[in-house]
Amino acid sequence: MSIQVATIQFEPTLFRKEENVARLLTLATEAARDGARLIVMPEMATTGYCWQDRAEVAPFVETADGPTSQAFAALAREFNCYLVFGMPERDAVTDIYYNSALLVGPQGLIGVHRKTHPYISEPKWAANGDAGHQVFKTEIGNIALLICMDIHFIETARLAAVGGAQIICHISNWLAERTPAPYWLTRGWENGCALIESNRWGWERGVQFSGGSCITDSQGQLLASCDSGDQVLSAELTLPLENPALKKRRPELYQRLMTNTFMWNPQELFGLYGADPLPPAKDSNIAVAQFRPENDVNANLQQIRDWAEQAKARGVELLVLPERALTGYAGKMNALTLDDAPIQAVIRLAMELDIALLVGFAERDGSHCYNSCLLASSAGMNAHYRQIHLSEADQQWASAGDKWVTCDLPCGRVGLLLGEDLLVPEAARILALEGCDIIACPSALDKPAPLAHQGTAIPHVWPIPRGADPYHWLLPRVRAGENNVWLAFANWPEAEGESFGISGVFGPDTFAFPRQESKVLSSNGLVQLAITTGSPDTTYPNHVVRRKDLVLMRQPHFYVPLVARSN
Repeated sequence: MSIQVATIQFEPTLFRKEENVARLLTLATEAARDGARLIVMPEMATTGYCWQDRAEVAPFVETADGPTSQAFAALAREFNCYLVFGMPERDAVTDIYYNSALLVGPQGLIGVHRKTHPYISEPKWAANGDAGHQVFKTEIGNIALLICMDIHFIETARLAAVGGAQIICHISNWLAERTPAPYWLTRGWENGCALIESNRWGWERGVQFSGGSCITDSQGQLLASCDSGDQVLSAELTLPLENPALKKRRPELYQRLMTNTFMWNPQELFGLYGADPLPPAKDSNIAVAQFRPENDVNANLQQIRDWAEQAKARGVELLVLPERALTGYAGKMNALTLDDAPIQAVIRLAMELDIALLVGFAERDGSHCYNSCLLASSAGMNAHYRQIHLSEADQQWASAGDKWVTCDLPCGRVGLLLGEDLLVPEAARILALEGCDIIACPSALDKPAPLAHQGTAIPHVWPIPRGADPYHWLLPRVRAGENNVWLAFANWPEAEGESFGISGVFGPDTFAFPRQESKVLSSNGLVQLAITTGSPDTTYPNHVVRRKDLVLMRQPHFYVPLVARSN
């Protein structure tokens, strides 16, 4: 099914609700006359955003079925379309206020989403949403609503996809970075959902909003976008009946998603009863090497030695090498057992150089083969991981693993993933919840390719970048930030259908500028980054990888559908 959709970018004005609503109705009418069946407007579009307290916003709140909703529903009836808009909502029974998104159609009010993850200012007047994450079925498709900060969390959009959503309408007052924001693009792409993003722009009470509203299809392709100013964007969406993005999920392994391990001091939680204390906090150097392995194990061993010696000479403690760095691209043909000489040679190399090495290889165990990686150090073999989420190509020769693997090194708690795992958002999240400071991911990924940004006219304050960036949307950067981890991503060099390259070590804070990261931008190369897990002499963690500021704001009571095997 194909439908025309539109997003409205708009700058509301505080204290002028009637004028805001009138302007929105004018813009929405323009979009409807041009054929849009679904029209999306920004967060708090009817009133503006930066309210001081409950008393100040009180004259402008109303119930979900109030006059504003009725005005938009009248337009929906006239043009046989559907509209999404943001407003401060008052619950008629409790008199609690919410930051809400409303969906109206020709029949009137269809659904309400109350923002579940308030941003800094909203607790001054609004409560956390209590209705979870619903999917609303309409004649034009299944629609989910998210509001601004909600989309920071992998679980919210995943709940929408698992619930059958075809379109995610994300309304926002986004700030502090160039837009379209990487989080928006990631949530649509990883969930196989079209994304209609309506963001505000302009300046309000000292806050600069980012604009950048956009529309993407279910493959993550950017169909339309803008920078600043009041604008109406439209695009044609084709909605698939099935969602292949969900096929690789392993919900039987996702129970950890239901826990909130960072609600308490992690230094106490992980060390409770004397079990699994986090390694002492310290400063370290970690690195990744980017190269294309051959189908010759001995030649690959020599390459691994060369990279390891370079890393050791630079003072690196942990070096991550690409997927199947030891055995090459042939998969099953060169598969090795853990007892085979090349594996033992890697372990001896780590011991000889006194460096931790993470090496990918094709593994044979009896009648089964696995896409695996091995972590070795001066202590010998530390850990061994078999890939849980397999690509279609690797499913032809490999079995899937069934255990998450973490390992404590002097540089921190390290979680292991392999390539395709990074595409499934639950994987990195689970390792973050296990207390990992570092996620190390040998890869051979050719998607999603990085997306450039041409620069913005929005006058962000320094040091927020405004210029062009060829790597604006880069998946490993997003995975690092959303999970508050250092992510060591060792990919194959860029080659059509094989890899997009851009290996690197990526920092744990999405909005820290300049970015804490180091990338390989040539074909082959080694880059390192000085990282930290904080100061050792503190009662409570003093670095984001140990506090996990974003991760602790999760709301697991909503997440049961993510672990239900029936999905």
